[in-house]
Parts: sequence; structure tokens; C-alpha cells
Amino acid sequence: MNSKKVILEIEGMTCDRCATIIEKTFNDKDGMLDTMVNFRGENGAFTFNSEKISKEEIINTINQAGNYKVKGEIEIAGNKHNHFDLIIIGGGSAAFSAATTASDLGKSVFMINGGLDIGGTCVNVGCVPSKHLIRTAEQIYRSNHSPFNGVSSTKPQVDFKTIIKQKKELVATMQKLKYKDVVCRLDQVKVMEGWAKFLDSKTIEVNGESYTGAKFLIATGATTNIPEIKGLNEIDYLTNETLFDLEEQPEHLIILGAGYIALEIAQVYRRLGTKVTILQRSERILICQAPDITEVLSAQFQDEGIEIQTNTRIKQIEKKGALINVQTDKGSFEGSHVLIATGVKPNTVNMGLENMGIALNQTGHILVNTKQETNIAHIYAAGDCTAGPAFVYTAAKEGKVAVLNAFTGVINKTDYTALPWVMFTDPQVAGAGMDENEAQLAGIPYESSVMPLTDIPRAQAALDTRGFIKLIRNSKNDQLIGARIIAPEGGELIMQASLAIKAKLTIQDLADTFYPYLTLSEGIKLAAITFNKDIKQLSCCVS
Repeated sequence: MNSKKVILEIEGMTCDRCATIIEKTFNDKDGMLDTMVNFRGENGAFTFNSEKISKEEIINTINQAGNYKVKGEIEIAGNKHNHFDLIIIGGGSAAFSAATTASDLGKSVFMINGGLDIGGTCVNVGCVPSKHLIRTAEQIYRSNHSPFNGVSSTKPQVDFKTIIKQKKELVATMQKLKYKDVVCRLDQVKVMEGWAKFLDSKTIEVNGESYTGAKFLIATGATTNIPEIKGLNEIDYLTNETLFDLEEQPEHLIILGAGYIALEIAQVYRRLGTKVTILQRSERILICQAPDITEVLSAQFQDEGIEIQTNTRIKQIEKKGALINVQTDKGSFEGSHVLIATGVKPNTVNMGLENMGIALNQTGHILVNTKQETNIAHIYAAGDCTAGPAFVYTAAKEGKVAVLNAFTGVINKTDYTALPWVMFTDPQVAGAGMDENEAQLAGIPYESSVMPLTDIPRAQAALDTRGFIKLIRNSKNDQLIGARIIAPEGGELIMQASLAIKAKLTIQDLADTFYPYLTLSEGIKLAAITFNKDIKQLSCCVS
């Protein structure tokens, strides 16, 4: 396929609706690969198959769409020799952060995106769709489970197909506003759909054409790691990349795995009305966290009717009529759908990395230092294809750090000492800094305090006392080194713990700080006081 891109200056647009009108005129045009129109930038980027449609046809289509007129063509960054200051392989968070930073520095950028649509995992199949569905399911659950005597529970009407359609509309809107429109405003950035392969350390090949770069950033992300299970490839199994697009509600969803993705999905689909079974090979769910968190979460899941089978080995999967049969060492489980959520693997294969000797670890992740440098001086890597924390915001930070190190001469580093994170189950699980096990492995003397939500006034008043707040301190200098929270909206609490760790605040600092009464955040103060006093013996206005 002969893929080309043209950026056209367009006059006559007055709002986002105008941009949408122009984009829609190309919906049925054979040969159009991608259309991104930005009314604020008064331009549009059009990627097309030149064997099926010409640049002149694209211009004529725009001129005939209404009160719009193409004023001319905007030159795409890069020269006739296909050389760029920075070549980015990937189209997600790390890639966009890097492209924006490089553009601000006046560098020419070539971004190659393959696989998922532009925007990567977060906006297409990760954060945005999952959190939207989590809130939808939460509203259903709250309607069914009022804790207040004067408020009766009601059973809401659930239209699953409409829920998924609204999710798709949100994803499309967010993708346009946060990715397509953004790249349209970056005149120094050229974007192409395709698969990039290194020919050598300075050259890549995309869609049969070669391009050279002064610097490179590999930001190809990660995908679901599909385990080797007999019969698995004979069924239409689901991953997070395909599940969220199903408009027909699964009757019984069997989930293989019990990590972050698996548990968020399990609770969402159960609350939407699907029967859910979790099959996990370790002795408990969320094995990466301490048992006290697992206990609270397991109890909540079981109360909601989610079946959890741990210490389970899967022997075989086979289709039996309309059902899928999963055979394990604990018996057989039959469901309508199977979801694979057994972790992820980096997208680092079939890229020609072996042509330059890029260093990988045993799992295939690209090895980088805190400056995001690989073992080859001018090649950087960022995001989920490296072995760092797998979050959209860390990927964005790493992409920016890589570009600043590549072009400014000023050393920038990633520091995850106080990194906050959240798992959006209900109750939410959140953390920052170290837990007890990590402190012990680091040789740091530590103590921890646990404040149950049953002792926090806000939780008592809300009649929702599920979970706890745990603080971990260095017992020698009293500094906060970690926090773990499992609580309703626990994710809204963790940032203050992260900032306290970053600022090297002590437990005494937290205990002496003003917190507004009857807020859940007051639990941080109470957990700090608990290191030295028994909260149960104190009044509500303890200070």
C-alpha cells in the first residue's frame, strides 16, 4: 500500500463541529486511512492510499463540503531524504509526550503508530473505557444497596448495549480531543500508520520506505500475555482490547488472572449483571499486595457474588456447544466467555532490535537507565515496553525525560520513590512509596500503623467503613516512607501521602497538620497519631 500524508490549511472553520463535518465527508471515501481536522489550528491532516485517492480529490472534497476552502498545503517536518531529528515508534502516552516536548524544542519528529489506534492503550482499551464502565457499574450497585434506613434500594433498568455505545462515543471524543487534535497542532510532527523495523541503528523501514533519524524513541507499549493452554487458540477468547467492544452482554465471564485489570473488570461486569468466575494460580488474588488488602477485597468480591478460585491450575479449554469449558485441577467451569488477564508482555518483537543489539531483559523489556537511555547512545525507550511502572502518567514522564536528555544537554531522571498508584475496584486500592516487604528488602528499619475505616468519623457518618489506611515510617528518623490504602475513593487520598514522602515529612508533621473534620483524608492524620496513641481512647476532635 502506498500510504501518504498531506496537511492542508483550511479556512472557514469556526468550531469543533466544523472540523467534524469535514472529517465525516471522508467516512465513505475509499482509500482514506485517517482524517484529523483541527479548527483552532485551521488545518487538517489526511493520511491516504495514493493508489485509490489523490491529494487533489481530497482538496476538492473539502472545498465542496460547505463554507470551507483549502488555502494551501503545509509542509510536513522532515526533508526529501526522509531524515528527522527524532523518530518515535509508538502512538501512546510516552510517544505523544515525547512528540510534544520535541516539537517545543523545534525538532522535526516522525511518529509511527501500529496496532491500536492513535492514543495507545489508555484512551482506546485501558483507562478511559474501564473507568467509564466502573462508574456506570458503581451507580447500579449503589442503587441496589442503600445503607440508609430511610432510603429504599431500587433496581435500575440496565441497557447493556446502550452502555457500551456510550463508552465508544466517549473513547472517540477523548481520542480526538487529546490525541488527534493535539498532533494536528504540532506542525513539526509527521504521523504515519504502519509497522517500523530497524534496518540498522540509524535507519528504520515503514511501509516499504526507509527513514533515518538523529535520535530514536521506542515507545511501543505492551499487550496481553497469552498463556500456553491446550485448546485456548481454538476458542474466541477475550482480552481488554476486545471485551469492552462487546455490545451483547456476556452471561458468564470466566477470567484467567487476578491482577489489577482482572479485578477491575470482574467487579464491573458482575455489577452489570454478568456471572463472574475468577481462576487464579497463586494462593490469593492481587498477589502483588499484602494479605491484609487481599482479605478486604476478597470479602467484598464474595459479598457481590463473584466466584474466586485460587491455587488453580488450568489443564485445557474447549468449546462445548454455546459454552466454553475450562478444565482445571479443581474441576471444570463452564461459561459463555473467557477473558485472558494473565499479565502483559512488551511489544519488542519483529522490530529488528537484534539488528542493533538493543539490550533486553528475560521478559523482553528494553533495558534503560533513569535517563531512559538504552545501551545505544542515541536510542531511548519509554513506557510499558520497558520494565518500569506500567502507568499512563509514568509513560508520559519517561517520554518527556527521554527527549530532554536527547536534545537539551541537561540531565533529567525519572524518580519513582514517591510514585502514587490506584486500582479502581470498590473499595479502591492505592499506594505510594514502599510497603513493609519493600522496606525490609531495602534494609530500612520500619514501623507501620493501621487505621481501620471503622474508626474514621467520615466513614462512620457515611455508613461505609470498608477498608483501612496504613502508613509506614522509617523508625529511626520518623519519615513517612510508604502508604497503602483500601477504602471507598481511596485513590483520592493517596496523593497527599505521595507528596509527604517526596517532601520527606515525618509522621509527627502529619499528626500536627490541620485536616478538615469529617473528611476521609482526616484518616491520614489519625493513622499518624496512631503510631503513639490509641485513637479509640481519644475524642473525635483529637489533635
